[in-house]
Amino acid sequence: MSKIFVGGLSSEISELELVGFVSAYASVRTIKVVRDRITKKCKGYAFLEMESETEAEKAIELVDGLQYKGNRLTVKVA
Repeated sequence: MSKIFVGGLSSEISELELVGFVSAYASVRTIKVVRDRITKKCKGYAFLEMESETEAEKAIELVDGLQYKGNRLTVKVA
């Protein structure tokens, strides 16, 4: 398994929305959206564990730079 970082997320994103979006490009195993302890809003980034290193590379190649909910995503190896 390989872990990737996804930055540039909306503060209102849900885990389900993000995994649904990324799963269109590569297989996701687990997801952790980093949230503020008090407001519970996304801090703008998340970590996704991919099924394999190949899937992680595919996600980086296909999702990095895409627009999602008005924000440009940054995807790289975590």
